[in-house]
Amino acid sequence: MPELVFFSGTMDCGKSTLALQIGHNRSARGLQGVIFTRDDRAGEGKLSSRLGLVTEAVEADEGMDVYAHLVDRISRGGRADYVIVDEAQFLAPVQIDQLARIVDDLGMDVFAFGITTDFRTKLFPGSQRLIELADRVETLQVEALCWCGARATHNARTVGGEMVVEGAQVVVGDVNQQAGEVGYEVLCRRHHQRRTTSARARAGALSPDVLPVTSV
Repeated sequence: MPELVFFSGTMDCGKSTLALQIGHNRSARGLQGVIFTRDDRAGEGKLSSRLGLVTEAVEADEGMDVYAHLVDRISRGGRADYVIVDEAQFLAPVQIDQLARIVDDLGMDVFAFGITTDFRTKLFPGSQRLIELADRVETLQVEALCWCGARATHNARTVGGEMVVEGAQVVVGDVNQQAGEVGYEVLCRRHHQRRTTSARARAGALSPDVLPVTSV
């Protein structure tokens, strides 16, 4: 039976890499898929992994009817055996409904990959709708690590290494940002709550003792 599967996890846990692997495995068996993405770090119409792998994709712009796009493709003689959606958290809830319709009406597997919560620990609307509708929700087994070595469970937005907790929900950035630019970092819950990024932790380690040291 075809399924809508939501693969979720923090940044750096291999979501895009797995999306590319699923596409490779199916293409090796003669199947053809359609890849959708939204606001990928590599630019419009790209699905990219931090391992350096990149492939072409359809940019699922705001307002695009992904179901209608697929039906139009098939009606023009194109082929589609399955669908992959990367950065699915950025899709609107109505577009997630369209993915479910692709499964139910067209009989195709849909594999969606995305982050569950934003830098404020709030659910992305697209991710929330996927949790509500998906046949399966799979948490990726590759664990991203906080700078302290603990399992990373939260995504933090940073500016110049300092964590910020206000601003628009979607601001495209990456984990390898230049100083002063918007970037992202994965943290454990403890350090997310304390707003302790790796940059702040390093600065703290280099700070002088706050207590006076006297010789006996």
